[in-house]
Amino acid sequence: MTFEQLRIFMAVAKLLHFTRAAEELSMTQPAVSAAIQSLEAEYGVKLFHRAGRNTQITDAGKLLQTEAQKILEQVALTERSLRELNNLQQGELKLGSSFTVGNYWLPDKIAQFKRQYPGIVINCTLGNAEEISEGTAIGLFDLGLVTGEIKASLQNCLKQEVVGSDRLKIVVGKSHYWYDKTDISPAELLTTTWVMRESGSGAQQTFEQALQSWGIEPAELNVALVLNSSEMLKAVVESGVYAAAIPELMVRKELKLSTLRAVQVIDREKGSPKKLEIFQPVWKLKHLQRFQTRVASAFELILNYEL
Repeated sequence: MTFEQLRIFMAVAKLLHFTRAAEELSMTQPAVSAAIQSLEAEYGVKLFHRAGRNTQITDAGKLLQTEAQKILEQVALTERSLRELNNLQQGELKLGSSFTVGNYWLPDKIAQFKRQYPGIVINCTLGNAEEISEGTAIGLFDLGLVTGEIKASLQNCLKQEVVGSDRLKIVVGKSHYWYDKTDISPAELLTTTWVMRESGSGAQQTFEQALQSWGIEPAELNVALVLNSSEMLKAVVESGVYAAAIPELMVRKELKLSTLRAVQVIDREKGSPKKLEIFQPVWKLKHLQRFQTRVASAFELILNYEL
C-alpha cells in the first residue's frame, strides 16, 4: 500500500465518483480505477460497489477511510513539522560547555536565543574543556564552548573561533597575607600555597601558559589541592589561606563584597612597571565535516553578535 494509493482512495471515498476524483487529482479516470483495483486485489476486499453511475463505499472501504484519514493527517503533521524545523519553529540544539562558560557566560546567550526561537529545545552538557572538545569531535554536541587549548589530535577535525573572552584573576581570602597588598611581583607567586583546577580545565591551561610567559614553571608552585570545580576552588580560597587563579566572571560578586581580593601581578624589573594580565578566549568549536543544522547556525549568530 502506497501513499499515492491512499490519496486516490480518499478522493474517491469523498466524492463517490471516479471521474470527478480523477479531475480533482489531475489524473485520468483509468489511472484512478487501476489504483483502486490494485488495492482491492492486494487485500482481497471490495472497497466500492459500482452500479452504473452510482458508487457506494463498502464496510471495508469505510474501515480503510477511517485509518487512511489518520495516516494522511500524520503525514500532514510531519510535513508541517519539517517546515517548522526549517523555519526554526522547533528542533533541538545540543551544546557542550566548559563549567565556567556554561555557568556564567553562556546563560545570557541561551536566553537571547530562546526569546527569538521559543520552540527550540536546548540541551547543554557541562564538562571540562577536554571532555567538551572530545564530545564535539565525535558528534555528541552541535557546538562546543570552552576556554583553553584544544588537543593537537583534535585540531584537524574541529574548527575553532573566538566568540568571547574573560580574564583570570589571582584571588585570596581575608585570612591570606596578600589580602591587604595592592600588588605582588611574579617571584612572590612562589611564596604561597595554591589550589588548582585539574589539568583538563581550560582555566588551568591558561594559567599555566601565563606562568611560563612570566618565567615561572607551574611545577614550582606549592599546590595543596587540585579540584575539578571552580566553584569549589572559590569556596576553599574564600574560607582559607590559599591563592587561586579564577575566572573574573565567577568572582565579581565576591570581589564587590570584599570576601575575596584580586591581587595584581606587576613586573618592575624591566623599565616601567607592567601589569601582567591573564586573558582567556572563549572558543566556539564545531566539527569541520559534520552537517550543520539551521538551528546551530542560528545560535552561532547569537554568539557572534557582540563581537
